[in-house]
This record gives sequence, C-alpha cells and structure tokens, in this order.
Amino acid sequence: MPASAVPPLAGEDHTCAGCGISYATLTIESARAIIGSLPGAAGAVVEHAPRELRQRPAPDRWSALEYLVHLRDVCVTYTIRVHRARTEDRPVLEPMLNDLRARRFRYNDRGIEGVRDELAACAAGLGDEIDRLTPPDFDRTVTRLAGEHRTARWLVRQAAHEVTHHLDDIRRCLAEPSRAN
Repeated sequence: MPASAVPPLAGEDHTCAGCGISYATLTIESARAIIGSLPGAAGAVVEHAPRELRQRPAPDRWSALEYLVHLRDVCVTYTIRVHRARTEDRPVLEPMLNDLRARRFRYNDRGIEGVRDELAACAAGLGDEIDRLTPPDFDRTVTRLAGEHRTARWLVRQAAHEVTHHLDDIRRCLAEPSRAN
C-alpha cells in the first residue's frame, strides 16, 4: 500500500464525533482505566449477542468477532509503540494495515474463547507498558508518515480511543440487521 493510501493519524487534540472521546481532556489515568476495562467490557458486549459474532452486517463491514480480534491487535501494536516511544529516539512506526490483517490473519475464523483470552493478556500487557512511562516519557515523540509527529501521551489516548470506539462499533454491528449475503 503506498504511503499516500495510509490515512493520517488524528491530532494530539482530537475529539471523536462518533464516540465522544476528547484527547485534550482524557487523562492518562482515565485512558489506562479504559484499556484495563477492555476484557470485561468486551465480554459484556458479546456475552448475550443477539446473533452469530461472525456475521457481518454488510459485505464491506467487519463482524463483531473481527472487531474483537482487531482490538487485540490494537493492544499488541500500541504496547510496541509505547515501548518504542519510551526507549527509542523518535522511532518511525509502521501502519497497522487493519484490513490486510483481518484478511491475512483470518480474524473471522478465530474461536471466541481464544480471542477473549488473548484480548485479556494483550490489554494487560499494554497496561503494563503504560505503567512504565515516567512523566518525561509522555512528551517523547514518534512518527509514522512524513511530518506526522505524536507523543507517547497521544499513543495512550489513541489506544483508549480505539477501545471505546470499537466497542461501540461492536454494539452497532450486533444491533444492525444483517444485509450480508
């Protein structure tokens, strides 16, 4: 995928119109709590799902299971990104390439119990890495695209935003009538 096809990252002061997360007001403690609550929140969302978790609401939309596996990968990716921000001088980050991961790693073929276990372990690992940040570390920067610089503080807030936003995506996915196949 050419660099121009990778969407830019949200800004340091981003407010999401979809889920309401405001980076400017989201404290590190609150972001850490959101990430820590992911396994329980995800379990509650899918526990009494009204339909099969693999069912896509439309052919071009992810299933609830695909979003759950994506959240696992968000936790893994942001653990590495936070670690690199803390330990390297201005590292250049790889894009996640979400749709490629979903296809190549067969997200929709995964078993829900395994995904839930992995999600819990990965959320805990991300929390552990966030806990290693010291106050000066929060201002350390990373880059992904040319001219796109973000702080370690932003990485933590972005991870919490991903959790919040994609849990909402899962709820919507499970509530929508299926138009797939």
